[in-house]
Amino acid sequence: MDSFNEHEQKLLLSIAANSIHYGLLERVAMPVHKDNFDDPKLKVDKASFVTLEINSQLRGCIGSLVAMHPLVNDVAHNAFAAAFQDPRFPSLTEKEFEQLDIHISILSESSPMSFSSEEDLLSQIQPGIDGLILSDNFQRGTFLPSVWDSLPKTDDFLRHLKMKAGLAEDYWSDTLKVERYTTFSFGKHISQISMEIEQNQPI
Repeated sequence: MDSFNEHEQKLLLSIAANSIHYGLLERVAMPVHKDNFDDPKLKVDKASFVTLEINSQLRGCIGSLVAMHPLVNDVAHNAFAAAFQDPRFPSLTEKEFEQLDIHISILSESSPMSFSSEEDLLSQIQPGIDGLILSDNFQRGTFLPSVWDSLPKTDDFLRHLKMKAGLAEDYWSDTLKVERYTTFSFGKHISQISMEIEQNQPI
């Protein structure tokens, strides 16, 4: 899993914050052009999630599981979507913007897990480390590694992930698929995030 230094984290958080602010004004995600950034790590295709919290309570979380866009574009899109398109919440307001904590998780490539039973699967899962993607037919759900903070027991983690995928908590099938990934995660309160982006175009 790639790591990102303090400067790169600062820049990505600035992109997320500015995209949300832009969305408050324009109702679309802020356009970002990868060629305006010098750091090659920010321009490669990466999958990311952006999680928004207010007073430690979830206020939105949207992301991508497959790397299909340059990281700067993925973060800008997911930040906007977390603020305005998460179906669990109404659109973010200007007052709420001032209270936000913004967290970014950058995902590794996922890898399929091989298991013969639920017990076998549970024995392989690494608490606090693994993010999981669970799917069967058209049902699918994922939990980021950060979810271990609230569901530290492996069986609870898996049970709730099944329910998130729209399955019964005791569901089991020979066609069930599980993939795992890791993340590099960081975040700050909006007051600590610079609203100036180091690129050659106006925000």
